[in-house]
Amino acid sequence: MGSKVSYCICFLFFTIFFVIPSTAQTSEQKALEAKRERLQQEIKEINRLLFAERKEKGTILDQMEALDNKINVRQELIRVTNQQSNLLNRQINVNIRNISKLREDLKVLKEDYAQLIQNTYQNKSQNNRLMFLLSAENFFQAFKRLQYMQQYAKHRKKQGEGIILKTEELAKLNQDLVMQRKEKDQLLAENTKAKNELSREVEAQRDLLRSVRQNEAKYTSAIAEKQKEARRIDREIERLIKSAIASSNKSSGKSTSAVKFALTPEAKLVADNFSANKGRLIWPVENGIKSQGYGVYADKIYPGIKHQNNGVTITTDKGGQARAIFEGEVIAIISVPGGSKGVTVKHGNYISTYYNLSKLYVKKGDKVVAKEVLGDVYTNRFDGTTKLKFYLYQDSNRLNPEDWIYQL
Repeated sequence: MGSKVSYCICFLFFTIFFVIPSTAQTSEQKALEAKRERLQQEIKEINRLLFAERKEKGTILDQMEALDNKINVRQELIRVTNQQSNLLNRQINVNIRNISKLREDLKVLKEDYAQLIQNTYQNKSQNNRLMFLLSAENFFQAFKRLQYMQQYAKHRKKQGEGIILKTEELAKLNQDLVMQRKEKDQLLAENTKAKNELSREVEAQRDLLRSVRQNEAKYTSAIAEKQKEARRIDREIERLIKSAIASSNKSSGKSTSAVKFALTPEAKLVADNFSANKGRLIWPVENGIKSQGYGVYADKIYPGIKHQNNGVTITTDKGGQARAIFEGEVIAIISVPGGSKGVTVKHGNYISTYYNLSKLYVKKGDKVVAKEVLGDVYTNRFDGTTKLKFYLYQDSNRLNPEDWIYQL
């Protein structure tokens, strides 16, 4: 009976200390694998959208940004793959300990079972069992002896089942260990490949740097022109937003502020719903990659030069279309002289702007729903890239779209 209790305690200990942590690690492994697959897909998209059609047509500045983008993603991929490999190492070590513990349990069970078989063999004859019952001093003692014999038989059966169970567990753990080691080897091979790719990309970036420094005047001129264009677009967007706020407040008769919307109950409901979806809003294009993030960043060639992006730049497929990220109302159409077109949509007191469009499908005053097509994204005829500039505001305050759009 003591062996039976000991077996139950061992099984409970195994479940608590080995099975539960293994489940948690499996969940972490799945999350890392999903992230690794997403990064690999992002690298494919960067190659497809930023490098496939560009060849020699793109400016050196664009090529530098594209290479830097891919290098950053590649470094993140290597980091995640290392995490996976380390996690697999821990899982392999846990499995090794579990196998060792199961082998000890199996050895004890087999020894107990061997003793049971020996005892059974010594008392196997029907006469011995019958004499054991008949030698009882009274009926109560005979009944207790019969119960003991039945319990002994059940215990022997339980021990046999326990050996089968432990043997199966051991075989399963050994199988898992083999698979984990193969998976670890595959991850290490992929990491080696990724590191080699990274080395080639870094070398390509160095070649571009040498090329730029041989033609510094041309590069600095391209930077100045790009900064000038960005400031012009930003000023026009902010002017239109303030104008729309002032016009909306004037028509409502509630406020004369040009920096904050006076919300109706319906508009407040839209704003609250928009805010509740922070981090889960859809992309402003169906397919694409973030080619330039939000905020101030140092120039890739001359770190002393600072650039500022008041939104995010998303590269999409040729023929890609801008779509509304949430229900709202078109409050402005942007048309910068010498530039592309844009659409500004109000969602309560939140404003999304979609710039660098070649053709529009909406007009001022239109009500739109999430995913509704607003216009075609312009494709640059020189480098073949199709880039949407996306901005997000709350009233007249700039927001970081990366905090609001899912996995941007």
